[in-house]
Amino acid sequence: MASSGFRLSCSLAGHQMDVRGLATTLFPVGAFVSVSRDRSARVWVPNSPNRGFTEMHCMNGHSNFVSCVCIIAPNDTYPRGLIVTGGNDHNICVFTLDSPAPLYILKGHKNTVCSLSAGKFGTLLSGSWDTTSKVWLNEKCLMTLQGHTAAVWAVKILPEQGFMLTGSADKTIKMWKAGRCEHTFTGHNDCVRGLAILNELEFLSCSNDATIRRWQISGQCLHIYYGHTNYIYSLSVFPNGEDFVTTGEDRSLRIWKDGECTQTIRLPAQSIWSCCVLDNGDVVVGSSDSIIRVFTEAEERTASAEEIQTFENELSSATIDPKTGDLGDININELPGREHLDEPGTREGQTRLIRVEDSVQAYQWSVVDGRWIKIGDVVGSSGGTQKTSGKVLYEGKEFDYVFTIDINEGGPSMKLPYNITDDPWLVAHNFLQKNDLNPMFLDQVANFIIENTKGNTLGSTGTGFSDPFTGSGRYIPGTGLGTGGTSGIDPFTGSGRYVPGSEPSNLAPSAGGDPFTGKLKELNERTSAEQKLSEDDLQMLEKFLSIVSTPSALETPTSQQLEILWKAAQWPEDIVFPVLDILRLAMRHPAVNEHFCSGNYSTQFSNYLLNKINVQGKPANQMLVLRTVCNCFSSPSYGSKLMMSLRERVLSQAIEMRSTSNKNVHIALSTLILNYAVNLHAGNDIEGKANCLSIISAAIEALQDYEAIFRLLVALGTIISNDPNALQLAQSLGVDSQIRKYSSVSDPAKVGDCCRFVLKML
Repeated sequence: MASSGFRLSCSLAGHQMDVRGLATTLFPVGAFVSVSRDRSARVWVPNSPNRGFTEMHCMNGHSNFVSCVCIIAPNDTYPRGLIVTGGNDHNICVFTLDSPAPLYILKGHKNTVCSLSAGKFGTLLSGSWDTTSKVWLNEKCLMTLQGHTAAVWAVKILPEQGFMLTGSADKTIKMWKAGRCEHTFTGHNDCVRGLAILNELEFLSCSNDATIRRWQISGQCLHIYYGHTNYIYSLSVFPNGEDFVTTGEDRSLRIWKDGECTQTIRLPAQSIWSCCVLDNGDVVVGSSDSIIRVFTEAEERTASAEEIQTFENELSSATIDPKTGDLGDININELPGREHLDEPGTREGQTRLIRVEDSVQAYQWSVVDGRWIKIGDVVGSSGGTQKTSGKVLYEGKEFDYVFTIDINEGGPSMKLPYNITDDPWLVAHNFLQKNDLNPMFLDQVANFIIENTKGNTLGSTGTGFSDPFTGSGRYIPGTGLGTGGTSGIDPFTGSGRYVPGSEPSNLAPSAGGDPFTGKLKELNERTSAEQKLSEDDLQMLEKFLSIVSTPSALETPTSQQLEILWKAAQWPEDIVFPVLDILRLAMRHPAVNEHFCSGNYSTQFSNYLLNKINVQGKPANQMLVLRTVCNCFSSPSYGSKLMMSLRERVLSQAIEMRSTSNKNVHIALSTLILNYAVNLHAGNDIEGKANCLSIISAAIEALQDYEAIFRLLVALGTIISNDPNALQLAQSLGVDSQIRKYSSVSDPAKVGDCCRFVLKML
């Protein structure tokens, strides 16, 4: 029978240092894996049918601290799945359940691997202090995700649609699709430390700013949850896909249900690094004291009275530094004695301080047990002021003071944060407005702030106001500054706040037809003196065109003709299109291809093409430069080799042109992608194939012209043909769902036929 809250189920000793990561396994059933700074990973299996867990397996493979862990689901090759760990040695170790040594080690990151997530078909996403994330398949790095400017602390692969999430110390979250950043989420005020998936459209994030945010993948922040009073390190979602659990630097595990923090469990360790939720709903947490603790709502799995008492004894003997928690300003002379604990608390997690001789003890109200539980001794509090005990963290921000205000006797309390540099009247006005209170209280609230902040110390005016958690001297509108009022509540367990949530101009291609029917000469007159071609140059260029446009011609262009072409290619953007047309045609000639794609010219030519592959350019130029790159592939020895060396830069710039609305540009783009697919097909360059697949996925999402789609389908089929790794990657990217709509296209028939063929391959 379930109880009304979580209680200790068991404590597991085995690790020698901080437990930094936890993950549930699919096999054995009900088991989980822990990783630690002691360089080990351990598998814990339930003592069925008894309560508790036994260490089944210990794995060692890292030469330094182990930071994170995830599980690759069972497959035909590994029917019990794989365990993946990341460490401070920059490596990722992949284990089976059959050996303490790694099956293989993934190398590539340049700093600590601090986050891991596994997706469909064995794909793996890693995040590192080196600011990058990497996508892996089996023993290969498929792609590197670059864009964050600080450590990537959290990564998650969404269950569908091929999306990936990365959270960083640069305070942002990025969503990636097929290797490209689709959106950057901003809102957190400090490092993003954890991510958790709610469903296909929503996810959670937690941060060093002490908040949790709920997001839509479209970019909207749906809700901000406040509760923790220090860094939040991890979060995990319950099986219902809605409720969740968080842990952090405030020594707490917090249970969130229906958008509210319904239970706060303090632990006898400062840093609660990690958590995970088991299939039965039990919560596992790992902390800085090296102990793993399991909490449960099920009465049959609850620890014995003796074990719970031992846990409470450990908790009560802990020491609390006010600067790391939510205790704010503490003056021992103003604290009540033990009699203050005779009054029941008003809310789960409420904290109360009492004076015992010359010491300060902290107690927390437990709704589950209906009593005050000692959570530690407060150190460094005697005679403390706001300056010595540190500022108070409230709703993710630091304040000099956080007052507790009781509007009605016995009613809910409200928090009034204040900094000594603020205007008391403005703060009072904002407080009344935020809490929908009568403006008649403005003078009383403002005067309360003024009286209780004289000399920057609480209680200095003799009003009797004490720390918000002690319950005395609280201001109640309509009663003046007396000492009445109910006891305070944990200021951070209330409900959160709801936060509601160019394309370049389409330049028509320039007219012109045959560039030598007057148009080229006309445009030549519009160039500067340095760029202008002479009459002899124009005639020589016309001769050059006749050479390169006749495939059977045996004549070879002269170096002078090539120099003239290169000079003309430097014309301004608005008139260079006929020259690009000549260049596009010329690249099919072996001599021209060799001239521009090898030797001294290759670097200049590469930079020229990359500058012209520009989403802000004229559509005619965009189309012609893409066709020029395509024609470079006509020479395997020169142009093809050069373009393959520029693959990442060319494709990353070219795909931006999917945002244009020009059909010819789209066809040229898809043709370029097909050229790369054909050249990658025969080799074992899995990273190159991954890059090409990501570009195909991005293009299929944006392009609509059937001819362009047909060429993309051919490119996709070419990449995955006879390559199981590429096939797995395409499946993990969700490409099948992207192309399925084209399977019913009957005009042109080749689109539907090709789509159905590729779907069979997938």
